[in-house]
Amino acid sequence: MNIRSLAFSALTLAAMASGAAQAADDMKKDGMKSEMEKCYGVSMAGKNDCAAGPGTTCAGTSKADYQGNAWKNVPKGTCTKIQTPKGMGSLAPIKA
Repeated sequence: MNIRSLAFSALTLAAMASGAAQAADDMKKDGMKSEMEKCYGVSMAGKNDCAAGPGTTCAGTSKADYQGNAWKNVPKGTCTKIQTPKGMGSLAPIKA
């Protein structure tokens, strides 16, 4: 391949990648992104998204696996189908 062909190929690939990224951004703006919901009792210790109880600063602060007052964002409609050793995921905090 000569240098012109190589440069043309590189520019074409860059333009295609840019177009794909723009399309993904447009989908998000149009509300086509997947909906998420808070799911309590499914996160591992230190992997929660938030709400880990009194004395915590939020994300990443849960002290135990499947802590009932710590939640993780999951795709909408999947929370109550998640099986853990302590039971199913919950849309509301789980009392210990």
